[in-house]
Amino acid sequence: MTDTGVAPRRRGTASGSSRRAELLTLAAEMFATKGFAQTTVRDIADAAGILSGSLYHHFRSKEAMLTELLSGFLDGLNARFTEIVESGVDPQADLDGLITESFRTIHRERLAVALYQNEASFLATVEGFEFVAERSRDNEALWIRVLEAGQASGAFQASLDPALTYRFIRDGVWSTVSWYRPGGRHTPETLAEQYLKLLHAGILA
Repeated sequence: MTDTGVAPRRRGTASGSSRRAELLTLAAEMFATKGFAQTTVRDIADAAGILSGSLYHHFRSKEAMLTELLSGFLDGLNARFTEIVESGVDPQADLDGLITESFRTIHRERLAVALYQNEASFLATVEGFEFVAERSRDNEALWIRVLEAGQASGAFQASLDPALTYRFIRDGVWSTVSWYRPGGRHTPETLAEQYLKLLHAGILA
């Protein structure tokens, strides 16, 4: 059996599960704001008000915490993207759906998105985190599939490079995690509406 680096979940009280979730949330916030490499197990334990050794009752290492955070985030995102593409009506509706879901994900999982944005390049070189690049490629393939389908149907400009178009859209959408805050002026839906207006019609009057 392969050791995933994540401590076995203990059967027990709901409070134990709640404590585990609390530790993951604390770790996500520290990894996303301070940086994974700069965050120590002691930092997380101190923020939780426990001894460092107590953290190891839930997780074997901070790498195990990062694995759980990113694998859950990326698997969930890929599942939602796949559902949109497989149940879509036409390429434009699919693309609009992917973009809207991306903004909703930033709203729901802001820390996970920021963590992924900050650490993905670094983790591409770290043994044990190959799943990050693999799942990223899976998501990219879904988006490019939609863009190519739109070009084939005549809905999207044939002269555009699908891979480059995907990168423009990806970076424009996901970079909003650096300034978007839930409860502010915009909702995920209004952000998506503004972005899609710009994408569909351009900026010229």
